[in-house]
Amino acid sequence: MKATFYDVKLRKKVEAQVVEKVVYGKEGNQRYALKGKTDDGRNLTKFVSKADWDAAQV
Repeated sequence: MKATFYDVKLRKKVEAQVVEKVVYGKEGNQRYALKGKTDDGRNLTKFVSKADWDAAQV
């Protein structure tokens, strides 16, 4: 699955392959994120809603 991430180094949005779904925070105060990688190996993170996180096929 591909997603749009904001690349801080390039200062623009890029399309990248989603490699992992992650949950940050404690119970009751959780944030959902998708992790991706650029072509040159840098990590990208995008915080998404729970519905988008559940729908992601990773």
